[in-house]
Amino acid sequence: MKTDKGTMTKDTWGRVQQDLLKAVGKNNFVTWIEPMEFDGVENGIARFLVPTNFIGNWVSRNFGEQIQHHFSRAGAPVERIEFSVAADRPAKAVDLDADDPAPEPKAERAAAKPATNGHASASGRSSVSRQASGGSGIELPGAPLDKRFTFDSFVVGKPNELAHAAARRVAEGGPVSFNPLFLYGGVGLGKTHLMHAIAWHLHTTRPELRVVYLSAEQFMYRFVQALRENSSMQFKEMFRSVDVLMVDDVQFIAGKDSTQEEFFHTFNALVDQNKQIIISADRAPVEIKKLEERIASRLQSGLVVDLHPTDYELRLGILQHKVDQYRESYPGLRIQDGVLEFLAHRISTNVRVLEGALTKLFAFGSLVGREITLELTQDCLADVLRASDRKVTVEEIQRKVSEHYNMRLSDMIGPKRHRTIARPRQMAMYLAKKLTSRSLPEIGKRFGGRDHTTVMHAVKRIEELKAVDNQIAEDLELLRRMLEA
Repeated sequence: MKTDKGTMTKDTWGRVQQDLLKAVGKNNFVTWIEPMEFDGVENGIARFLVPTNFIGNWVSRNFGEQIQHHFSRAGAPVERIEFSVAADRPAKAVDLDADDPAPEPKAERAAAKPATNGHASASGRSSVSRQASGGSGIELPGAPLDKRFTFDSFVVGKPNELAHAAARRVAEGGPVSFNPLFLYGGVGLGKTHLMHAIAWHLHTTRPELRVVYLSAEQFMYRFVQALRENSSMQFKEMFRSVDVLMVDDVQFIAGKDSTQEEFFHTFNALVDQNKQIIISADRAPVEIKKLEERIASRLQSGLVVDLHPTDYELRLGILQHKVDQYRESYPGLRIQDGVLEFLAHRISTNVRVLEGALTKLFAFGSLVGREITLELTQDCLADVLRASDRKVTVEEIQRKVSEHYNMRLSDMIGPKRHRTIARPRQMAMYLAKKLTSRSLPEIGKRFGGRDHTTVMHAVKRIEELKAVDNQIAEDLELLRRMLEA
């Protein structure tokens, strides 16, 4: 770096940045100041590298005088500021880490700095692939990528097999075979994981592509910011110049008329250029309320793939994969047979919750220095297991018990008191007390308007019987498993 009489250093620019942050506000700083790379001072001219000419021109017009002012306050006056586009500079390796084939170091730095307008805060965790040109980087607005979310760490099973194959096909590049690729499914089923995996793969195998990954909410925020700052043309230019656009959780723009309009035109412009678009949502396009019909229609014009809820085998595979990863961080920690099977059975709705439970379990076992047993698992994860329990209804219990004992449902709630009816009724009351959050009066009401003392007697009686009658104990366990399955 060049200096003017030794007064200009990167530390000086750091102080100027802090002053500018206070002066222009966080949003303007992140969008316009942060992407600039200080390149030194020579003959009173402060030079910066910027991702695009547009950013350089904007900063010059809107913040040039402020930058000069704060340089003077820092004791290093400059007469002029000049900007050069990073891609036009010869072989100045900016954040490429050419000797490091993995993107992780960049990923960690991006966590502290959000991606910016036209650049990714000199971070490799950004989803934006670099525009290779003499080793320099040009980056577009994007959200940070999680280095854990790669194809290698994605566990494939029947519920997500098609989605994984489609994501792989897109990531491998080549002619666009289906556009857009639309992934949808519930929370924690792997949509975001696959989106990040595509971006990472493109980032490492085809760095010349301009790839942007961001959420629909971030797209909307940047569009509103562009309208507020009268820079909508620059917004259009940026988003319509990408090679691959990835928008996560597109359901969030539903009902936002202006944002939907801009998204629709951006979508059309990219498709017309044969650029790949990848979209995710929590439901199919036609099921997203307040999403314009023309947008829903375009989103369905490509390949729409549903990520189904995980099955037991897939959840168990995910847990086994995570255990293999954790063994490096927790050497010597032992896990008893049956623990993973127990977790895969009990936590069935959300993979994130499942992985979080395993992380908590390993951390606890490591801290207390104990083997992870089934008993320790139940104690350590009591809150998680309660929250993950499927909500069983009194009506469902009545139906299952009636089917098990081959009796009519009407007799379950009716007045008959014959033992062949009364005993199953007591068992249903017992299960309702143990498996639901209903109060005793509420349970009694659902059993033909019986008093809460009747329910109390039934619970007490079954508790006594199951301790001495193996058949009743076995029936209760079987019914409980069927109801919780």
